[in-house]
Amino acid sequence: MKKATIISAIIITASVMPAFSTTPTRKLKEVTVTSIRPMKEIGIQETRFDSTALRDNIALSMADILAFNSSVFVKNYGRATLSTVAFRGTSPSHTQVTWNGMRINSPMLGMTDFSTIPAYFIDGASLLHGTSSVNETGGGLGGLVRLSTRPSDKNGWDIEYVQGIGSFSTFDEFLKVNYGCRHWKTSTRIVYSSSANDFTYRNRDKKENIYDDNHNIIGSYYPKEKNRSGAFKDLHILQEAYYDTRHGDRLGINAWFTASNRELPMMTTDYGDHHDFENRQREETLRTLLSWGHYAQNWKTDLRGGYIHTWMAYDYRRDAGNGIMTTMTRSRNNTSTIFGKAGWEFYPDSRWLLTTDISAHQQFVKSSDKNVTTQDGAHGTVGYDRGRIELSGSASVKWQPSKRFGASLVIREDMYGDSWTPIIPALFIDGVIWPAANLTAKASVSRNYRFPTLNDLYFLPGGNPSLKSEQGWSYDAGLSAEFGKNGIYRLTAGVNWFDSRIDDWIMWLPTTKGFFSPRNMKRVHAYGIEANATLGLHLPKGWSMDVNASYSWTPSINDGDKMSPADISVGKQLPYVPRHTATMTWRLGWHYWSVLYKWNFYSKRYTMSSNDVTLSGTLPEYYMSNVSIERMVDLKPVSLSLKLSVNNLFNEEYLSVLSRPMPGINFEFFISISPKW
Repeated sequence: MKKATIISAIIITASVMPAFSTTPTRKLKEVTVTSIRPMKEIGIQETRFDSTALRDNIALSMADILAFNSSVFVKNYGRATLSTVAFRGTSPSHTQVTWNGMRINSPMLGMTDFSTIPAYFIDGASLLHGTSSVNETGGGLGGLVRLSTRPSDKNGWDIEYVQGIGSFSTFDEFLKVNYGCRHWKTSTRIVYSSSANDFTYRNRDKKENIYDDNHNIIGSYYPKEKNRSGAFKDLHILQEAYYDTRHGDRLGINAWFTASNRELPMMTTDYGDHHDFENRQREETLRTLLSWGHYAQNWKTDLRGGYIHTWMAYDYRRDAGNGIMTTMTRSRNNTSTIFGKAGWEFYPDSRWLLTTDISAHQQFVKSSDKNVTTQDGAHGTVGYDRGRIELSGSASVKWQPSKRFGASLVIREDMYGDSWTPIIPALFIDGVIWPAANLTAKASVSRNYRFPTLNDLYFLPGGNPSLKSEQGWSYDAGLSAEFGKNGIYRLTAGVNWFDSRIDDWIMWLPTTKGFFSPRNMKRVHAYGIEANATLGLHLPKGWSMDVNASYSWTPSINDGDKMSPADISVGKQLPYVPRHTATMTWRLGWHYWSVLYKWNFYSKRYTMSSNDVTLSGTLPEYYMSNVSIERMVDLKPVSLSLKLSVNNLFNEEYLSVLSRPMPGINFEFFISISPKW
């Protein structure tokens, strides 16, 4: 009843808002924009996210943005819990992630938790698929997620405050304060989110019997339960300052602090009272970056230096039956990264571009786990304290003899510790087949390597110091086109085929001693098709519509030799890799109103390397739909925005990871206030 009253009030408020609008709608003159394809993009396969997607609402993380706006697979352990991204049938550790040019993958795990990256902190985001990642860094066997922030182009003060309130006692707050003048740009952004996260779901891993008066079973049902011990509090602060000399030099400083306190929800297979358990993860991360760039007429140079520190604590305690909480696991991890990078670009003339860069990441990890079972079966505290230097250098030559053809050769070499990779070559070509529709053919081939993470090598129990580096070749070929009519419509579309063969694939597998350990599988063959299309329409009487869609078909097959006579995983799809993914967003606008519908689909996923089809061996396909309606209000002192979002519109029952509950239909309301200066 209370929820219905709130929703009714929101709808009534939005309905009467036209009376407060003081600025009439004005028709702007058409502007024709033409551009020349940048030489740096010759042959690459890239997906860019526009600012509208990134600014959907403050409750969204980058995991949410990627799930509904790209064909990559987002593996989600639950609301406000670990969310990882995988390209093209690879694993999350095969996806490299950079923020303003600095790699932010965990040196322990090799992956990035996208649930801890607020979309409102990102000004630019793009994906480099497969071979294209070699242009930026090594190790991206699947691809690269490139995130960036940049100074505002406005002068003077710019302030925005957003308050969100949603189901499950969820509150989100965002504050942005920008100031700009001729030489200086500064920005402060703060996001704070909290939630009891106690949604109700139907637990299909449990079955309750119905008895008659004589205690005979006459039926059964799946009980409804609440998400237990899933509360969270997240704080993010981003401070930036930029100085432009107006003579070709630009200085920048970025500092991003995150503090997270999250309970890890009980699984659907857990029994007992949640008050008898405490399962909590805390994290504090500081990322800092200094940058200097010099821009001249035909060359530029870029220097960057940074530091990342993460403290992470995991505590699992439970009542042993005497009313006293006993610590079962106490884990503490400290990781630090010192980063440096230098890059240079030179344009001898309009047909050539020469680039070179070198980067270094010095990693330090100190990990300790108390009350765990060691490899010899004893109990105690185990861990490791290790460091590793990681170097990566590249040089490229890009040649564009005409507007219709271009070629690029990239040579990269990486070093991890005292191990060097062989030369990593990458070749890219593209050509415009039909200029009227900008129909362009692209092709690329590259070699790539990924070294084991520090956890792969040294984690106790289970680390394997004898692991080999993963290596393989990747191939891409595709077509893209765009055409339209000024002021009426614009259509872009692309389709791409890819093929990767990776040797010595690292996978954690169970051992006879009761714990998991990483091993090199012989070979994985990942291949498939990616397709995307975008349609923008300008309709009469102030209407507009945008549609974005993507699809991928991704077989990812264990193509190696049997590891034992009982191994039946050869020839099977890798665990947690859907063969089919699809997304679609549809936006309709009219004057101050807009409606956004988002949809995505993941096909069936196997949870075992054997592709077992028992109840616990597969996760069924699911479709997800979200919708939001927004009303802009332009007053003399402030600009307002009111938005109502409905997530899981059709109350889908689904799982992203085995035994991890997910919420049904839920609601969020946001109000944004921007004073005028």
